[in-house]
Amino acid sequence: MNWYYERRLKPARANRTTMNQSTFINRIVNRFLIATIFLSGPLLLAGPEAYDTSKEAPPPPAVQPWCETPAPLEIRIGIPGWMAGLSGDTGVKGVVSSVDVSFDQLLRHLTHVPIVLSADIRYHRWELFGDGQYMEVGASATLPGLLFTNANVHLKSGLAEAFLGYRLINCDKASLSLFAGARYSYMSGKIEIFDNGDARLPILRELLGLPKSLEDSGSIDWVDPVVGARGRVKVWKATSLYAEGDVGGFDANSGSAFEVSRQGLTLVKTPVSSSDWSYQVQGGLEFQVTRWLWTQLGWRYLKYDYVSGGFTNKTALNGPFIQGGVNF
Repeated sequence: MNWYYERRLKPARANRTTMNQSTFINRIVNRFLIATIFLSGPLLLAGPEAYDTSKEAPPPPAVQPWCETPAPLEIRIGIPGWMAGLSGDTGVKGVVSSVDVSFDQLLRHLTHVPIVLSADIRYHRWELFGDGQYMEVGASATLPGLLFTNANVHLKSGLAEAFLGYRLINCDKASLSLFAGARYSYMSGKIEIFDNGDARLPILRELLGLPKSLEDSGSIDWVDPVVGARGRVKVWKATSLYAEGDVGGFDANSGSAFEVSRQGLTLVKTPVSSSDWSYQVQGGLEFQVTRWLWTQLGWRYLKYDYVSGGFTNKTALNGPFIQGGVNF
């Protein structure tokens, strides 16, 4: 009988042991799940973690191109001041003489404030620019002699230029343009000679047929075709170097010409070569004082080689140049 009971009890014990092990494993799993849910609850309810960008390495700075295109439209208005002296050969009616007049001498004989203006308009790469000036000088002299003692001389000169240019280099830091246009030149003179007012000489004046005063005047103007180039380079912040050069005339107004010379007591008219050329160079520093104001300090040289008819103008205007203006 014992073996019978033992045989029946062994399977029951084995089943009970298996059940106990299964229950124990289930308890461990349940507790692990509860602990996991409990610990992960705050993380689930807290939302996503904020990204700290301060720990990230800053991006490399953007590389700026050397040639930055300037604004499409630019307008500049200036008041130029050219402190130039005059030297060379000049003459009217075939009589030629040499002159050498410094700027301070011209300044002392100005009859009014010179009229000057410059303008420069750029749209993208196209440019329209020019400048002009007009001045009058006068002087008086006392002449030796009995019949005429006083003389007045009055001279007028004008210069106007207009050019159309195209920028080959159109950058904010540098520019280079080729241009073509025209230069208008005007010169006139007037001389007056008066008698000395001596009441003892009226009979002698009547016998010689001399009037109480003599007056003579004349003027000439011409237009030269001009081609040239100009450029500007920024050297430091608001400071730039600028330069410009042109050549004009090309014998467009040349023809016949003559000079008058004295041979003994006779005046002889001699044919000479006619010419019409002009050359100009200028350059210096430009300062952008404020966003709207600018100024230029430099040097300007203009050479004429004009001989036509009895008029001769082989003179050079040469001197320091200063200009101030506004830009839009």
